Amino acid sequence: MLVALSEDQAFFRETTARFLSEQAPPDAVRALRHDPTGFERDFWRRGAELGWTSLLVDEQHGGGSISGSGLVDLGLVAYEFGAHAAPGPLVATNVVAAALGAADTHRDVLATLMAGEAVATWCLPGIGAGPGRFETGFAVRREGETLIVRGEARPVEAAVQADHLLVTAEDSGGLSQLLVPAATPGVSVTPLCTVDLTRRYGAVRLDDVRVGPDALVGEAGHAGADVATQYLTTLALLNSESVGAMQSGFDMTVEWAFERYSFGRPLASYQALKHRFADMLSWLEASHAVADAACQAAAERSPEAEELASAAKAFIGQYGAELLQDCVQLHGGIGVTFEHDLHLYLRRLTVDRAMAGTPSEHRRHITGILDAGWGEAA
Repeated sequence: MLVALSEDQAFFRETTARFLSEQAPPDAVRALRHDPTGFERDFWRRGAELGWTSLLVDEQHGGGSISGSGLVDLGLVAYEFGAHAAPGPLVATNVVAAALGAADTHRDVLATLMAGEAVATWCLPGIGAGPGRFETGFAVRREGETLIVRGEARPVEAAVQADHLLVTAEDSGGLSQLLVPAATPGVSVTPLCTVDLTRRYGAVRLDDVRVGPDALVGEAGHAGADVATQYLTTLALLNSESVGAMQSGFDMTVEWAFERYSFGRPLASYQALKHRFADMLSWLEASHAVADAACQAAAERSPEAEELASAAKAFIGQYGAELLQDCVQLHGGIGVTFEHDLHLYLRRLTVDRAMAGTPSEHRRHITGILDAGWGEAA
């Protein structure tokens, strides 16, 4: 992150970076490759003690931020998660915790999420073509006081590990959100494969799952604004994480280019490679800038937040992938080995790039936003 940090923010980020370096070094990340959970519960609880799970929750519910802007502070954590390819359901759990805190509901669940004792995830809807539009695979109907939910979502982060599922469903022409315990009859989760060594995803299916009205998070049929806020939060965190992965890959490659000699000269001395590094650095600096701007806009609920979030996701998704692919190529044969650390960052960015909308989907979304703006101006 290139934002100007306060002393407290800098200390918080350094503490997170040091913890991840000690508790989740590359060898430990590689060792989790075949672990069904992808992270250690004790590791996650200790991270919660550092504040990873409470930054988006206000103080009256036991949360609190470092700077007064919880999303910006959490973006610092997400950046370090990308920079270390760290395990743990950071985005998923925080989005659900923020939703529960904002709706002032399910306080017992919220407390366990902030303590790192439980994991929750959001069955992320798809992004629509226009502003504030979302496509969900779930629908809810009513039988008296009972809410019956049916549908499917994929891929859902930490779906197999989650104790609670936040489901966004079509409801009487609007959107409703429900918190469904993963053990509820009718809930099934199928594990999915992923290229990331520690991130786990699943397909979540609800077959006429029956819950009471107390499962609602927010007002029934009027959750559109809440979903939009959650989506902006998700995008801001994914972007910050991707930039962290880009930075680590770039730094590693620059160091390699100065240490590796060819024909008696370091690789970094060749003009052709200097031009490639210049391109990569311009992509990296621009990614920092647009990710920071989008995160700040989302935190402030700026009118431009949705457009900036999509612009950041599209730019970072495209050029982040190009940067890390170049890093692999510049390393030569060693760059494609499992023992080298570079692939950890490429894997993380590849998965983040696909979540919450691909670059092409977000470019199309920006077009929808601009079209709507021109229509209003006319």
